Amino acid sequence: MMHKGSKTRSGRVSTAAVLALIFFAFGSLVRASAPPQEPEQRADIIMIDDLKAFGDLERPAVPFLHSKHTEAVEKQNQDCKTCHIETEKGLSYKFKRTADADKATAMQIYHDECIACHKSTAESGREAGPVACGDCHRQNDKMNLVSNWQAIDLDSSLHYRHVKANDKKCELCHHEYDKDAKKLFYAKGKEGACVYCHQAQSVENRISNRLASHQACITCHRQRLAQNRSAGPVNCLGCHDPVEQQMIEKVTDVPRLERNQPDVVLVKSAHQPSTPNDLMGRMQSVPFDHKAHERYNNSCKVCHHAALDACVSCHSLEGQKEGNFIKLERAMHILDKNASCVGCHSRQQAAAECAGCHKSIPQQVPMPEDTCRVCHRGLVPRDLAPLDADMRTMIAGELLQSRPRVSGTYAEEDIPEKVAIKTLVDQFDAVSLPHRKIVLKLAQNIKENPLAGYFHRDPGTLCQGCHHRSPESLKPPACNSCHGTVREIKEADKPILTAAYHQQCMSCHQAMGIQKPDSRDCTACHKKRING
Repeated sequence: MMHKGSKTRSGRVSTAAVLALIFFAFGSLVRASAPPQEPEQRADIIMIDDLKAFGDLERPAVPFLHSKHTEAVEKQNQDCKTCHIETEKGLSYKFKRTADADKATAMQIYHDECIACHKSTAESGREAGPVACGDCHRQNDKMNLVSNWQAIDLDSSLHYRHVKANDKKCELCHHEYDKDAKKLFYAKGKEGACVYCHQAQSVENRISNRLASHQACITCHRQRLAQNRSAGPVNCLGCHDPVEQQMIEKVTDVPRLERNQPDVVLVKSAHQPSTPNDLMGRMQSVPFDHKAHERYNNSCKVCHHAALDACVSCHSLEGQKEGNFIKLERAMHILDKNASCVGCHSRQQAAAECAGCHKSIPQQVPMPEDTCRVCHRGLVPRDLAPLDADMRTMIAGELLQSRPRVSGTYAEEDIPEKVAIKTLVDQFDAVSLPHRKIVLKLAQNIKENPLAGYFHRDPGTLCQGCHHRSPESLKPPACNSCHGTVREIKEADKPILTAAYHQQCMSCHQAMGIQKPDSRDCTACHKKRING
């Protein structure tokens, strides 16, 4: 008697065997063609790699889902102290210990405690974690997980909520270190951001910013919860999950921070005379509206990136170690730095309502003198020397009040309503450009923008977005004054006229997010000629 699927004496295979092979092959094909499963995004993935402090790891680090374990512990009516030891300073963020004595001891704690917990949980009939070596020590990507952890910043809104919740008791969070007494103390009026002292890594007697934040924030939140008071989160997801962060309440009208900061400042120029007698060669000082700039940013750290001191305390005229030898002039004018004045202003030009013009305006280095004087309009350094702080503040306020601001352009009736572009009339009808409509829309975009108002020094400044090499004028030269045709290229560094039009219009629309007319639809602007 033959088994199903075996060969007959003539070498044939039974029907059942053939069908089995077909279904097997089909199943393999389906599995191979099935799309890969999307990895799970989590903000609580902690890589347990503590033993790196003792040398290279013998096995891969262990991906640990913190919130998943927190939920499991809570279901058993337990809390953080199940895994973390309570100390005088709060929880120890090491697992079942406060410090690492040696590699063997630390490793044994993990093996004994984790495996024992997983076994007892499984014995009680609940879902439990692994107990085999290879099920814990595996690469993160093999678990089909990806971290979406996102840093949380104590912006002005969140900071104010903490100030209000703690009745303005700044000493609960802010402290400095007394090297002589070797203890922390509160210095009123000198409160700074945590990151000014607590860096990415622990150094000597300063713990890292991560440990300091967890120790201070979570300890405070747990204490408030124990007192049945409202409190912030105590788990990873509550602070670091992108979706959870979006749900944090925002205070729209944040009162001004109370730290005795100035309303206005007269910033001394960093320029030095080329000769001992060249005193007039020095740049004028800059009146700075400190109070207004506080409203433009979510945190003091945007400008005061290392300490809440005057910029010159780190960035001196000559450069010094505390400021990485970046001189004051350079610190104020670096284009790609958040804390730089010129860098911040340049980023504002990338906004949709500004980018259409500024994308096409050539960047001049160095900047023209009249642009410099928008900011540099105070006294020269030699005149500042005999003045006290109160007098400088008064002068700064008066200069800011007298600074001109242009928020519009020419009168509507003086702006041509339409302009006919006849470059390709041999193939298309002339393009009717709604000139006045465009100009008035651009003017409307910047009407309430103080930065644009100060740097648009003339009603014709707005026109330079298109007429970018022309002087400010009610009647600037036509485009063909500079851009020639294919047969008469006037200058090698300028595109021909048709290219100039397309480059200008299309780049402006793209930068401002204008979808119509579509740049790929020629007839949206150029109507095909029917006659002639």
